[in-house]
Amino acid sequence: MKYAARPAVTAAALLGIALLGLSACNTVKGVGRDIESVGSAGEKAIKK
Repeated sequence: MKYAARPAVTAAALLGIALLGLSACNTVKGVGRDIESVGSAGEKAIKK
């Protein structure tokens, strides 16, 4: 009886890890876009 809940806990932990991984991926993409836009703005300022 003690081990009956183990698969449910494992599944919940794996789901949580997957969700964290997906949200982190989106965050990294957003940071990359922000850095790219700062670089573009810097290039435009230098060309003026």
